Amino acid sequence: MRVLAIGECMAELAPAERPDDYRLGFAGDTFNTAWYLAMLSPDVEVSYFTAVGDDALSARMVQVISDSGIDTRHIRRLPGKSVGLYMIALNNGERSFSYWRGQSAARSLAGDAQALAAAIAEADLVYVSGITLAILDQGGRETLLQALRSARSAGKSVAFDPNLRVHLWSDPTEMTETIMRAAACCDIALPSFEDEARWFGDEDAKATLERYARAGASTIIVKNGPEPVLYREDGTDDITMVPRLTSVIDTTAAGDSFNAAVFAGLSAALPLSSSIEQACRLAGQVVQGKGALVPVGLDLLDQFA
Repeated sequence: MRVLAIGECMAELAPAERPDDYRLGFAGDTFNTAWYLAMLSPDVEVSYFTAVGDDALSARMVQVISDSGIDTRHIRRLPGKSVGLYMIALNNGERSFSYWRGQSAARSLAGDAQALAAAIAEADLVYVSGITLAILDQGGRETLLQALRSARSAGKSVAFDPNLRVHLWSDPTEMTETIMRAAACCDIALPSFEDEARWFGDEDAKATLERYARAGASTIIVKNGPEPVLYREDGTDDITMVPRLTSVIDTTAAGDSFNAAVFAGLSAALPLSSSIEQACRLAGQVVQGKGALVPVGLDLLDQFA
């Protein structure tokens, strides 16, 4: 299987062991998923589509992406630009972020429709998120949505994580309307109930599932923190219990890693129930480490071999 993730990778400043010390890394929701997928399934061809600048930090980012086993051929370089930066603050395992992304080249990632179409043409599964859409201007969003519709018409699978981040949008209405337009382009929807309840007013996970089903998704997986995962496949609903954790250090990339395990299971032709079980296990490992990218345990790697 060939997977193309589309979005923004950023420079990350994550808390180190000593207070006020930070370590530099690179992360971003769709990139995190690509990274975990490359770790779980080395036989899957994972590519990343984004735009970076022409400075040293951009070059370092591209090298890190490549060293992670991710194809960088479709990363565009934009002169005079750089990459976005964010810093993580932790409070009892929950994270908050400070962002500097005004100079981010990724905000123009959809500026070349032909380059985007060429990258999608080489993929079997295309993955985007609500954050991918949020950072684009209106023209870029329309270009990306049209590319997703074309991909689906061509028989490719489109996966979408709404990843609702209202501060990236001009207002909540713009966010919710655009999210549902993107949902209408996808085959696989991966919403998180807490966010969906806040911004769409869903009463329960079932309401979230039904809304994405009405939009046109055939596979819907509703993540719900420590609560059971509700999912639908081929018109049949079921749940998967989430293992209880005794500690949570950092919830960064929990959902991103979960998505990666779902895609790894899809590539390995595992039953969706098994893929979700492994996705829960991986997310449980990730929240017990610091930062977005946490080493994957060998027991999980064996599940997708």
